[in-house]
Amino acid sequence: MSAKAATPEIKSFKDFMVFIRGELRPKGNIFTPFNIISVPVILLGAILIAYRMVKGLGSITNLSQDFPWGMWIGFDVMTGVAFAGGAYVLTFVVYILRIEKYHPIIRATVLNGFLAYVFYAGALVIDLGRPWHIFNPVIGNKFGLSSVLFLVAWHFILYMIAEFIEISPAFAEWLGLKRIKKILASLTLGAVVFGITLSTLHQSGLGALFMMAKGKIHPLWYTEFIPVLFFVSSIFAGLSLVIFEGTISHKVFSQQLDDEHRRSHSDILIGLAKGCSGAMFAYFFLKILIFMHGRHWEYVFTGWGQWYLLELIGLVLVPCYLFLRGAMYKNLTIIRIAAILTMIGVIINRLNYSIIAFKWYIPLPAHYIPHWMEIETTLAIVFAEIWVFRWIVNRMPILRKPPAWET
Repeated sequence: MSAKAATPEIKSFKDFMVFIRGELRPKGNIFTPFNIISVPVILLGAILIAYRMVKGLGSITNLSQDFPWGMWIGFDVMTGVAFAGGAYVLTFVVYILRIEKYHPIIRATVLNGFLAYVFYAGALVIDLGRPWHIFNPVIGNKFGLSSVLFLVAWHFILYMIAEFIEISPAFAEWLGLKRIKKILASLTLGAVVFGITLSTLHQSGLGALFMMAKGKIHPLWYTEFIPVLFFVSSIFAGLSLVIFEGTISHKVFSQQLDDEHRRSHSDILIGLAKGCSGAMFAYFFLKILIFMHGRHWEYVFTGWGQWYLLELIGLVLVPCYLFLRGAMYKNLTIIRIAAILTMIGVIINRLNYSIIAFKWYIPLPAHYIPHWMEIETTLAIVFAEIWVFRWIVNRMPILRKPPAWET
């Protein structure tokens, strides 16, 4: 049987503070391998971020005028947003197409997407040379209202609000706010439709930023269809992360799952694998058409060509086949391997655009290489996001069923 959360009796501010203090206490064993590894990384990351805020970007990064976008943009932002794509895909499937078998994982997926955007905003702040200029793209200052950055900034803000509305009923249930929960639940469908539209624009908008880098990005990656490729790849990137995260959550939070959720887990993963294989085939087909149209045959037998084929064949076509085979034979191990390969491929793809194949004509060591403190800070951000996700799941009805309040 799954664990059920007791509805708190909050009748005053004092009751609320007592409840919050109780929820802030650790639950379960503190000295786990993950905690022992992650806590020092997060603490060191916090120190490095504070030092960066005082001393500037050059104090802990290898960024320069030639390479203004580094690890924090290429991984934390570009890759993080792609992995958050599972939220808009599954909300479309559940709330628009009404395929209810994916409903048990919808809250965890939306929560993961919301947290990805929150921490993505944090990564943007520390990446800006002058963090107090974070509002410039929002108001069009320096960039103008027709700038891609202006559109991306508003897509981000509005989509984060939409995702918060989608996940907010779980917060209301946690606090026992029955009336507010009903109001928030009535807003869910509208927030979903709005969020799907915004996320579609946001995923492609991030790709549109690279349209201005023609001549800097290697011809094998640069194309006028970058926005389309970013959008399509976000579909299987997000679903692959749902498979990966769902597999871990199914074990770590198994005590919160009811029997129905446990029985449907395999069927859900198989369905997600089918979705990934379809999106990856479409992506692969688009890449082939773009390559044929671009006529970049002279690069195929170079080192860059081999790197490009590794990404396209080894990390797109191969996992696409594995997803299809795993779904056909209902082999969850193959599906999970395919999900990991896909996630690696998405990470490499986004880093190719922002770091590796960006100004590809500049050889090492003049080319940008992330400083160890950039990598450590990135790990700290990822671990902090996992901590917040775990804290919320352990306290709110994210994986377990909502409380059965009397109407």
